[in-house]
Amino acid sequence: MTESHVHAELPARRIRRTRKRRARAQAGMTLIEIMIVMVIMALIAAGAGFAIVPQLTKAKIKSTQQDGKAIAAAAEMYMAEEKGCPNVDKLVEMKILNKKNHTKDAWDNEFTIECDEDGPVVRSAGPDGQMGNDDDIE
Repeated sequence: MTESHVHAELPARRIRRTRKRRARAQAGMTLIEIMIVMVIMALIAAGAGFAIVPQLTKAKIKSTQQDGKAIAAAAEMYMAEEKGCPNVDKLVEMKILNKKNHTKDAWDNEFTIECDEDGPVVRSAGPDGQMGNDDDIE
């Protein structure tokens, strides 16, 4: 081998060794790297959950309030034509309230209708499903 040939081969060997090292280093992810990624994803999911759950509860309360207003309007129509205080089933039976409308609250509890001199008052048991608590919805 000539001297120039030997000098040309040295950089080529270094390049090959460097490429082999890079290939081994990039071959895959270690278990620790995968676990770190999983922990980061879990933290992001938990943060999103804490942000979404209160908004979901607020949306259910708002929806129940709107459905209660529709039932109260139907009860007023019933009371204008009939005597007495109706219940939701009576309003559906008389076709004043459509069964396709929400006849139950967002937690699948029955609405209650109470009538007084001022007109009908529609109540929902709220998230806990128990009437007479602080979370009842009017």
